[in-house]
Amino acid sequence: MSLFIDFHVVHSVPPANINRDEDGSPKTTTFGGTRRARVSSQAWKRAMRHDFTEHLDESELGIRTLRMVDQIAARIGALDPSGKDFAQERAAEVLTATGIKVEKVKPRKSDEDPKEYSRTGALLFLSNPQIDALAELAVTTEGKIEKKAAKDLLSRGNSIDLALFGRMIADAPDHNVDAAAQVAHAIGTHTVVPEFDYFTAVDDKQSADNAGAGMIGTVEFNTATLYRYATVNVARLQENLGNVEAVARGVEAFARSFITSMPTGKRNTFANKTLPSLVLATVRTDQPINLAAAFEDAVPPTGGLTRRSVNALLDEADRVYSAFDARPAASYAITTIDAVDLDEAIQTVSLDDLITSLGGEVRTRVGETL
Repeated sequence: MSLFIDFHVVHSVPPANINRDEDGSPKTTTFGGTRRARVSSQAWKRAMRHDFTEHLDESELGIRTLRMVDQIAARIGALDPSGKDFAQERAAEVLTATGIKVEKVKPRKSDEDPKEYSRTGALLFLSNPQIDALAELAVTTEGKIEKKAAKDLLSRGNSIDLALFGRMIADAPDHNVDAAAQVAHAIGTHTVVPEFDYFTAVDDKQSADNAGAGMIGTVEFNTATLYRYATVNVARLQENLGNVEAVARGVEAFARSFITSMPTGKRNTFANKTLPSLVLATVRTDQPINLAAAFEDAVPPTGGLTRRSVNALLDEADRVYSAFDARPAASYAITTIDAVDLDEAIQTVSLDDLITSLGGEVRTRVGETL
């Protein structure tokens, strides 16, 4: 079964710095020979994972941390309060049995707990059901924990976020999970010019004869109309989750969070939270198609950038689909732009209707293949 859900979004952002580079500047890229605004895929996926907590149960989610031993130990303590003194040691043992290396680390001066603690060599992503299962194995096993039993627990019970975004463990590659979703770096549809906000802060208690500022600084920002793209490989999601209903819920959660979430960089400074002006979601049975080429020629700054960007995207979609006989099996659109010339095959829907429709597409199409 080949089944992909593509998401194409035109999203206008006012003055903002939602994703900074090492110098604190908004990230950019060169595309079509001109400088464009950019927001990294990692930043948007982080925002999506945070948004998942508003719509999915904890049992459908995972935790990514260096201190997974602490997570397992806490659940060991909850299962067996009498074993709290040995919970850390037992948690390290059961995690090591899976093939994942655990190391002892001396605390930093800034750490609240001055004790030595255990951590993994890299961030480890486990689902909450997998963490619970490892804790239960540690409690119910007398003596040494069998490696096979521990490894088997990480081969099942993937959470929705883990199944979508994947997991890579260099220590134990047999526990790797190939991501079912791909999120592109968002890019500006037009040339971007960096700007700087010069600001001052007044000392509320300064003396009457001092008219100066208590603080002076600058912050870099830009404004951008972004093209955002993501795709979900439904067949891979089915492999990772193994349950049609979980797959449908995964697609629904991904759709809602990709559309409505936003990275939070400098949000208190700029209050820049907006929603997209166009969402085009397509159900494909051949391959995913990124339509970034619509903006290789930067949208000119005259007139409305958002409307011009929406029209450029729809025109590119029509050209690509016609030239390659690649029209989607189904298409849905959310738009706030009046008089947009949508193809008659595209159904105009609300956000809730879009999520319901995509979930229905998955339940029907995946169910038919089982």
